[in-house]
Amino acid sequence: MNKTVNMNLGGFFFHIDEDAYQKLNRYFDAIKKSLSSDGRDEIMNDIESRISELFSEKLTSEKQVIGLKDVDDVITVMGQPEDYKIEDDTPKQTNYNYTSSGSKKLYRDKENGILGGVASGLGHYFGIDLVWIRIILVLLVFAGFGTGIIAYIVLWAVTPEAVSTSEKLEMRGEPINISNIEKKVREEFENVSDKFKNADYGKMGNQVKYGAEKIGSSLGDVLVSIFNVFAKFIGAIIVIIASVMLIGLIISLFTVGSTSFLSVPWLDYFNTFNYTNTSMWFVTLLTILVIGIPFFFMLILGLKILVTNLKSIGNIAKYTLLAIWLLAVGVLITLGVRQATEIAFENKVVQKEIININPTDTLFVKFRYNDYYTKSIHNDEDFKFVQDSANNNLIYSNNVSIEMMPTDEKLPFIQIEKRANGKTFSEAKQRAEKIKYGFKIEGNQLILDNYLLADVKSKYRGQEVAIYLYLPKGTLLKSDTSVSRYDDTDSDYFISRDDSNYAYKVGTDKVECLNCPKDENDDDDDHTATVTIDEDGVKIKNDTVISNSKEIRELKINKDGIIIKTK
Repeated sequence: MNKTVNMNLGGFFFHIDEDAYQKLNRYFDAIKKSLSSDGRDEIMNDIESRISELFSEKLTSEKQVIGLKDVDDVITVMGQPEDYKIEDDTPKQTNYNYTSSGSKKLYRDKENGILGGVASGLGHYFGIDLVWIRIILVLLVFAGFGTGIIAYIVLWAVTPEAVSTSEKLEMRGEPINISNIEKKVREEFENVSDKFKNADYGKMGNQVKYGAEKIGSSLGDVLVSIFNVFAKFIGAIIVIIASVMLIGLIISLFTVGSTSFLSVPWLDYFNTFNYTNTSMWFVTLLTILVIGIPFFFMLILGLKILVTNLKSIGNIAKYTLLAIWLLAVGVLITLGVRQATEIAFENKVVQKEIININPTDTLFVKFRYNDYYTKSIHNDEDFKFVQDSANNNLIYSNNVSIEMMPTDEKLPFIQIEKRANGKTFSEAKQRAEKIKYGFKIEGNQLILDNYLLADVKSKYRGQEVAIYLYLPKGTLLKSDTSVSRYDDTDSDYFISRDDSNYAYKVGTDKVECLNCPKDENDDDDDHTATVTIDEDGVKIKNDTVISNSKEIRELKINKDGIIIKTK
């Protein structure tokens, strides 16, 4: 049974075996003997701080006592005192058999900085000249709408300052051992000594500058504290948002995964619009990866802002997640391109039928609905699934339109165009041929279905029906109130009204209403005058007179002058 000793090292409390404690004491004594009196205490403090960090890394929940092996490992990392003995300020070049990671850590270098040392610290970390870092930050300020200022403030708040010698060595990526610690402390002493030797005590400007720097440093510390609180708040928000998003994505994945093998209504909708026949579970997984991985990194960022000493997930994990994200994005883009190509072309099939009526007869047009699928003419569905009386699954849609057109033919006729999309013209035409649409002509009545049907296997690819009603000049017309819902005619040619009692007559340029109220047929009473403005004054073409009591409805300017339309 070994005795343990309580030890305070570098401000940390440790339990250490008695044998390990004695060996560590001998090691410290040997280091002290190898150092000159100049700066010995500062060097020893830095060495003790570094060794306490190494001991802390070795302690776990199962191991709470420092042993001989731990001391030997630390000595291997720090090196033997005789390997670093400095004579005449010239380091002895020796080959020793221990290794150190020499990995860099981001700190603020206030010694070489202007404000908080952020730019100088970034220069050390990335191995870039400090001037370039400052140029980049300035460019971000002006070109990035203040992005550089925000980035600087956040980095100032979350990045610790390199205070101790160990931290300064770690900032530069140098191994933290006895040699480098002693060398760094000596350099700082020499710098201070040179400053005193070269100081011009006759110039008070340097003292003023020093005082200003001290004040600026104090103000900077206050700002750092304020921004540190702000950064913690931002970090907490990032963690909450990222966590909620990740939990929601995981739940969505398991929900889709459990229902993709079942018969649920919305699965049919997905399959209908899934032109690439890709598994819904696979598409959902890719989508979750594309959205979830960035939120996962946001979560890590938020945790790093909240927890200063949070360990990194490692470069292997980072690059693996990045590769998975890029792969998922690439697959989704590929599926999107394939999806787009499946509806790249549009084609149609045309059905034409003449309407045999006498010139004195009035053509009556109306739309009808199927009470098997809906209970009102006013129901409007772009797309939905239905079953017919024979239990066949169908796509039901109200994508139906009608347009009145003039013709030089003697009799009116109707042209039905069934349209659909496909990856080729032939495939689009085949799909259009499968559209089911009905109409009938009974005497002087044209009765049109307000819906179309398509097989579910054809999938929904923009199926629609366009009806063109060609009317010769002089044709008498009446339209049901249902027509206005589906009317797509140019308003300059025909305006459908919600009243089946109105009668129309096809004119040369438009379909005129014969019995509409004046306010609904005001074009019949329009007065048009052409006014020319030149050096002689204002002239009204054809001596047309416009009364002051008339209200000007429209004013146009063209090459002929000014066109004024009044009521």
